[in-house]
Amino acid sequence: MEKDKILIVDDEERIREMIREYTSLEGFDIDEAADGAEALKMFNKKHYALIILDVMMPKVDGWSVCREIRKTSQVPIIMLTARGEEYDKLFGFELGVDDYIVKPFSPKELLARMKAIIRRSNKAAEEKSSEFERVKIDGLMIEYESRDVYVDGEVVNLTPKEFELLSLFVQNPKRVFSREQLLNAVWGYDYKGDDRTVDTHIKTLRESLKEYRRFIVTVWGTGYKFETTDLQK
Repeated sequence: MEKDKILIVDDEERIREMIREYTSLEGFDIDEAADGAEALKMFNKKHYALIILDVMMPKVDGWSVCREIRKTSQVPIIMLTARGEEYDKLFGFELGVDDYIVKPFSPKELLARMKAIIRRSNKAAEEKSSEFERVKIDGLMIEYESRDVYVDGEVVNLTPKEFELLSLFVQNPKRVFSREQLLNAVWGYDYKGDDRTVDTHIKTLRESLKEYRRFIVTVWGTGYKFETTDLQK
């Protein structure tokens, strides 16, 4: 069973080490970043089940990191801060923070909150997945159980990677994916190819979708997104 991957972001090494020791014992796979800029680079390369994010950091602070992450992802975030004022907590929740822990804190309490948040996130993801057994957008229909795709009532033959790309787009409408993010999500983190592989598969996928190729939009200088206002079950 694949371990949940956690990103710990804090400029204090002793804090990162303490969290790593406790979370590793519970079977989590840990990545670390010492500042906000490094954290954003890692976030754009990998998928995380949870991010533990300090507020006060050099280069890019935690609030700014949270804003950037929330532009493209709802990954759970726990903020760490030395300040406990109510305003800071309200500000964090408005940015989309899932929980808020004030330093100094109990590692056991942090671990308990982490587990609770990941459980809720996994349950929500399962419920969302069950909603997508069948999706119809104009004349494009996707049957997830059989992995069949229909264009105006006719089955189109997609390769496994083309189907996974289409599924990722449909389940994340309007989200812009970089080529690297698509490689990580569909081909896996250990894939040794380059981003031209993504462009090639997008091209053949668009050809198969015929007139509905318009749903896969190129975002110049960034990547691709799935854009339509006609999503129906």
